[in-house]
Order: sequence, then structure tokens, then C-alpha cells
Amino acid sequence: MKLFSGTANPELAKSIAAYLGVSLGEVQISRFPDSEIFLKVKDNIRGQDVYIIQPTCKPPNESLMELLIMIDAMKRASAKRITAVMPYYGYARQDRKDQPRVPITAKLVANLLVAAGANRILAMDLHAQQIMGFFDIPVDHLFAFPIMVKHLQQRNFDKLVVVSPDTGGVKVAYAYARMLSSDWAIVAKQRRGPTEVESLNLVGEVKGCTAVMVDDMVTTAGTLCAAAKMLKAHGAKDIYAAVSHATLTPVGVERLKQSAIKELIVTDSVPLIDCGTYPVTVLSVAELLGEAIRRINDNQSVTSLFRLESEI
Repeated sequence: MKLFSGTANPELAKSIAAYLGVSLGEVQISRFPDSEIFLKVKDNIRGQDVYIIQPTCKPPNESLMELLIMIDAMKRASAKRITAVMPYYGYARQDRKDQPRVPITAKLVANLLVAAGANRILAMDLHAQQIMGFFDIPVDHLFAFPIMVKHLQQRNFDKLVVVSPDTGGVKVAYAYARMLSSDWAIVAKQRRGPTEVESLNLVGEVKGCTAVMVDDMVTTAGTLCAAAKMLKAHGAKDIYAAVSHATLTPVGVERLKQSAIKELIVTDSVPLIDCGTYPVTVLSVAELLGEAIRRINDNQSVTSLFRLESEI
């Protein structure tokens, strides 16, 4: 087994390597004067199982191109099997053609990964599960669900209600509610644009409850903040947000600071930008990803790690 890391989230890669008790492979990554990526693998990987840890987070184009170049370099260095470990799969929002003359970029990214030479994909909390069907190679899809649930159970919230901030997350919210033995609710929304959301209606009872909104990603926080405003208007006592991928922008941080959301709970799938004094709890997914890598490398079942699938 050989583990390598791109520049997108080296701290997570180090944590995964520490869990597995191995050292990260040495790879030289630099830029030509015109900003093209230069890459050289320093380790001998002939006949090895190679795992490249690289979320395609901000800047997504740089991170994706770096990953593709790393895969190509590993293939040309005679690696036996190349697994792209993508804690965050960028361009996942564009997973269908919902209006005329738009791309299905999530499928394009899948094609690029396979064309570059990836033999397997290990991803976590895809924005849409149908993305797995975009690949003709094996895809292992993990969930941060067990880690989030364990943390929420330890918090021992009073009168907990799990909330889906939009109708697309209903199944996930229901799964959380079952595991936490709590009630659940849904906020219906209408999106005005890429960064502007208008909440419309609330299904469920949140008055006097501690509401925890669950979602797969937060960027500009428009959906979460609009949903939180509605929850507060309906009498929610405290409001929290548990999100897998914190692809936050400065605009998102400012919205969170001005919102009714008391705390943001995220994973370390992508590096977190500076949120100042706003309270953010970061949970590590290194053990989850590390265990999946171990089982894949040993040709063992990883079914027990897909705990969310059995809930939905």
C-alpha cells in the first residue's frame, strides 16, 4: 500500500496515514512559470496499490487537475491499482440537465478520472448518490453519518428535532432522526439564484425544540440561514447545523454570524476557512477513510462502513 496526498487537504492525508500506521509517499508538486502543474513521484510504486488523497475543493479546477496529473503519473510509473480517495467530490451539484444547454459536469469529472487511469473511487457524502452510476469502475461511497450521530448523541440535546433544510435531504434527515430517536421536520424552499434562497414552508413541529439541520455541504449558507430563520419564527429554541463538507466562502461565514444558527458542526473533508469568533466544531473523518482504505487494500468487505444506506 502506498498513500499519496495532493495539496488540497494534506492535514487529512497525514491523519489517515497515521491511522493506518504508514508514511505518506513523497511526491514533488510545483508550478511552471505560467502556472502549469509539474509533478514527480519520488517513490518506487511499481506493482503497488496506490491511494491518492485529494478532495477537489477550492480551488476546484486546480485540485481536480492536480488529481488527474497524479493519477496519470502513477499509471505511467506502473502502479498495480490506483484508487482516488475523494473526501469531497467537486462539481457534484451539476449532476443532471435541469435546463436547456447546460452540462452534466459531475459526469464529465467521472469520465476524466477514468480516462486518467483511476481504477477505483473512494468518496464520501456525494451531493447526489446517482453520481456513483456515472462510473464504470468500482465506487465506494462512505457517509459521515456515523461520526455526526455519535457526536450529536454525546451532546445530549433537549427535545431534539432533526431538520432537512430542503426537500432533497428528506431521506438523510429521516435516517438521522431514526438513529437519534428524535422527531424530524422539513423546510421547503425555492431557490432564486445560485446564492439566493427563499424558504417557503415548514413541515413538522419545532416549537420549544433544539433543531439540528443536516446537509451534505455549505458554501454561501443561503439555504441553511433561510431555513434557520423559518425555524426560529416557528418557535425553535436553539438551532444547530451539521454539514459534511464545509466549502465555506467569506459570504457564507458572514451569513452564519448574522443567522439564528448557534453552531456549525462539520467534518475535515475539506480545509476550513477562518470563521473568526463564530463557533464551529470540526469532526475528523480520517479514521473512517483510513479503515475503508485498509479494507479495500486487504480485499475485505466495506459494507459495514455504509451505515447510512441501511437507514434510507
